[in-house]
Amino acid sequence: MNKHFFSDMGVMLGRSMRHILRSPDTIITVTIMPIAFMLLFVYVFGGAIQTGTDNYVNYLMPGILLIAIASGISYTAYRLFMDMQRGIFERFHSMPIARSTVLWGHVLTSLVSNAISVVVIILVALIMGFRSSAGILSWLAVAGILALFTLALTWIAAIAGLSAKSVDGASAFSYPLLFLPFISSAFVPTESMPSGVRAFAENQPVTSIVESIRMLLSGQPVGNDIWVALAWCIGIMLLAYFFAMRTYKKRV
Repeated sequence: MNKHFFSDMGVMLGRSMRHILRSPDTIITVTIMPIAFMLLFVYVFGGAIQTGTDNYVNYLMPGILLIAIASGISYTAYRLFMDMQRGIFERFHSMPIARSTVLWGHVLTSLVSNAISVVVIILVALIMGFRSSAGILSWLAVAGILALFTLALTWIAAIAGLSAKSVDGASAFSYPLLFLPFISSAFVPTESMPSGVRAFAENQPVTSIVESIRMLLSGQPVGNDIWVALAWCIGIMLLAYFFAMRTYKKRV
């Protein structure tokens, strides 16, 4: 590893973050859709959905946060694609820096920008009546799960951004990810679903992640869901990281 790896990565992170700060509409756009979903489900559909809880916004929160992250990572793919098209990677590689730090700068920017979006959504949810009895350790656990989920999806976004042939192709991969929370326990209990849909919902990554976050925020025992959630997040992250770095070395 280049002895200046972390300082180089800091420079690349600063560069990517400046792009975010110069166009804050990126974060605004990412937060608008999840907030709109939250308003729609709480105030329009909430009265008709039976979840066994009086506070539907509490039930809804984990899924809304995952949708926000799935929406946000599409911008990572877009920024990587634009850097590829403009020859930015080749310019940086002509300098005495660790090559992988250019990619890591985009990944860490995704982590920071999505964290900002999550905080904004939680603040809006508090206004809508969201309440949590979780302690500091539970909140830290929630933050850790969301960070792993963000990193896992961001490395998938990196593969798309590096290998896409067009701007639309760079961001289109995120559409299926946005729909996964809808076929999970994020909005309704899986018991209410037809058997085939229920089988898929109960065995896909989002459900275990949603259930873990929901239990943590309500101050209840998490059980095995958290280990399943961590296994999904870490497994996807490592696999996506491997293929992203492979694609990066091949294309650049």
